[in-house]
Amino acid sequence: MKKQTFIRLALAAASIGLASAANATDVNVGINVGTPVVPVVVAPPPPAAIVVTPGWYGDRYWDGRRYWDRDDWDRHHHHDKGWHCPPGHAKKGEC
Repeated sequence: MKKQTFIRLALAAASIGLASAANATDVNVGINVGTPVVPVVVAPPPPAAIVVTPGWYGDRYWDGRRYWDRDDWDRHHHHDKGWHCPPGHAKKGEC
């Protein structure tokens, strides 16, 4: 009889242990997220002003109003007065 009582107590203890282990696996984790922050929108800076000064840009000359091809510049500005050096070229020693 002692043996049967011992076995019954052992089974009862095992079932209580399993039940408590099953309850231990039921874990709840709460994550609280606060109120969303209002995003700060920064306006992009204004575009930089592009300044084109008179002078030669590659094979074209900008006179402040329009671009001239080299041949057009020569034809229009040489006339019969002799050769004309475009602004900026004399300073560079190119004329």
